[in-house]
Amino acid sequence: MSWLITKYFLTAAVVVLVSEAAKRSDKLGGLMAALPLVTVLTLIWLYVEKQPPEKIANHAWYTFWYVVPTLPMFLAFPFFLVRLGFWPTLLACVVITVVCFGLFALAVRRFGIELL
Repeated sequence: MSWLITKYFLTAAVVVLVSEAAKRSDKLGGLMAALPLVTVLTLIWLYVEKQPPEKIANHAWYTFWYVVPTLPMFLAFPFFLVRLGFWPTLLACVVITVVCFGLFALAVRRFGIELL
């Protein structure tokens, strides 16, 4: 149980650290958010918990493919934010991401990559 609490604490600390950095510097916050910190922590947790190498490798593999269709959201967010406000922009970006993910999954299926 203490291991689980430690994992939650360290993972939450990373999120808080990034959000606090973003308050002070847009560039630093963006850079820190762009780093795959959650993925790195997840890979560490999987390794420490003695998951098979195939499972760890698959996590990294699928993370790459799942990140690609999220990228348009980061361009759409600043565009819509000044026009729609925060919550409608967030909802629009979720919809954009879901649509991009579906289209991307269909596109990469042709190359033998199954995301859905």
